[in-house]
Amino acid sequence: MCGITARVGTDDSLDALLASLKNLEYRGYDSAGIAVQNGTGIKVSKHEGEVAQLESQLTSGDVFGEVGIGHTRWSTHGPPTNENAHPHTGCQGRVAAVHNGIIDNYTTLREGLQSRGHEFTSDTDTEVIPHLVEERLADGMAPEAAFRETVAQLDGSYAIAIIIDDDPTVYATRNGSPLVIGVGETANYLASDVPAFLEFTDQVIYLEDDDIAVITPDDYRISDGNGSWVPRPVETVDWDPEDAEKGKYDHYMLKEIHEQPTSLRQTLHGRIDGDDVILEEFPPGTFEGITRVQFVACGTSYHAAMYGEGLLSEWGVDANSFIASEYAAYPAPVDENTLVIGVTQSGETADTLEALQRARDRGARTLALTNVIGSTAARTCDDALFIRAGPEIGVAATKTFSSQVATLVLLGERLVRDVTGEPTDEHSQRLAALESLPGDVETVIENSQAAAVSRRCLGDTGHFFVGRGSAYSVALEGALKFKEITYEHAEGFAAGELKHGPLALVTPETPIFAIGTGRHQNRLESNVREIQTRGAPVIAVAPRTDSELADTADEFLPVPATHSALVAILANVQLQLVAYHAANEMDRSIDKPRNLAKSVTVE
Repeated sequence: MCGITARVGTDDSLDALLASLKNLEYRGYDSAGIAVQNGTGIKVSKHEGEVAQLESQLTSGDVFGEVGIGHTRWSTHGPPTNENAHPHTGCQGRVAAVHNGIIDNYTTLREGLQSRGHEFTSDTDTEVIPHLVEERLADGMAPEAAFRETVAQLDGSYAIAIIIDDDPTVYATRNGSPLVIGVGETANYLASDVPAFLEFTDQVIYLEDDDIAVITPDDYRISDGNGSWVPRPVETVDWDPEDAEKGKYDHYMLKEIHEQPTSLRQTLHGRIDGDDVILEEFPPGTFEGITRVQFVACGTSYHAAMYGEGLLSEWGVDANSFIASEYAAYPAPVDENTLVIGVTQSGETADTLEALQRARDRGARTLALTNVIGSTAARTCDDALFIRAGPEIGVAATKTFSSQVATLVLLGERLVRDVTGEPTDEHSQRLAALESLPGDVETVIENSQAAAVSRRCLGDTGHFFVGRGSAYSVALEGALKFKEITYEHAEGFAAGELKHGPLALVTPETPIFAIGTGRHQNRLESNVREIQTRGAPVIAVAPRTDSELADTADEFLPVPATHSALVAILANVQLQLVAYHAANEMDRSIDKPRNLAKSVTVE
């Protein structure tokens, strides 16, 4: 939630700050703002709405500076207004601050500041930060000391960056929210995520909790909360800057749907050798002694976790998936033989990180399955496995879901071999099908009739998605995608549950997407007939070889015939396209759906 960026150079930073904010809008787009300084004071410009609205008011040329910070907001404290937009300043205007996260004790801090004569102009928790820094500067503290003293008073989760008048420096820290430094040739950068400055540098330093970063035009220094210098490695990000651009596509979501063959090839590259799974991080025997697997995740990642749970359970491993926020509040039993896998695209999802911490505290082994090297989950878990999907900008996750599931299939094969001593049944066929998966996804995208189907669904009162086994998790994911970007009612169900209540909602105005994998088809066909008896149209998404389901359904979106464990991944691509085209027809804000942001770093 919220995107922070900063640039420290010897030339004007305005254009780079605006470009970085545009790159970060997937983290929030309720309001945006920048603050710059060039030795003659701090100039703040901010506006409710998207970055484009901020940019439109920066045409006079009076906002410029070598040092600057920026922010794009997802609202927590206070509505999205000009007053609540970041950056915030203190009474004297000497300090400007941007913040991602929540300051839990801001009410106490604010009351104390007000009792000492400070006046506030916003509803945000962030505004206490520049006031506290200014107070310490007024007491004669040096800027870095004033920042440290302020941070020591804050409780909660946060990433913070500030600038101070007459000081060509950005001061920053994090605790539970991500921050990364970009080391450039003529300037240095800071942001919540790498895509913010990827067009300027691919040299990055991931900050850890309680790090204090002091960034100048030609240097940076990182120390811990006690002021001791700490080395942090400089890493090279292998993402291409074009990966974070829309290119020829109208929306990031459509681009990322079309990128799935490439992202899957990256996911699978070097990890399958004939009948063997090759995971360099996890050689054979890595998981010997594991007797139980638990998945913790949120949203789309939770649906991928459910997919993984089903596979492992079928293959003889005790596995369960949990919504991370529920697991954090009501953790399941674990011991030293329990492996808890956090599935998180960003590696920064607050609920998932808390669930993993609960598991670690109680003696479980933890593993992060994530897309981001250097993320908090990757650094704090015992192990990490990367899905290698490349940057995903669209708020509605697409390519990361397919790469998460493909990675979970590989990890499952390794787990089963270590836990049971034997490979899974049909492992040869499944691995061969996995290698063919990128091409199969390409076939779906090239031949999909989802656009025509989606147009026939417009104006309906609800949309149901049903499936069995792995198709159940994809039914949930299909419904989530549809509701995320169309704002229309959509629900996913296990197909057998329809007759236990949800069938009461089925009418001729509730199209139902039935997802088939080639298994238990007789039962699914029976469910389809139950639905049609109530007058509802059925759109089947299943292997093209399933002629009976194709004949029974009112519409048919075929996918290539492949191993039944993987069919639902292909069906999911069709459902992504259905949601996209429906939302496009309805003129929705597809890449920036209302009230949502991509990285949920607050609880």
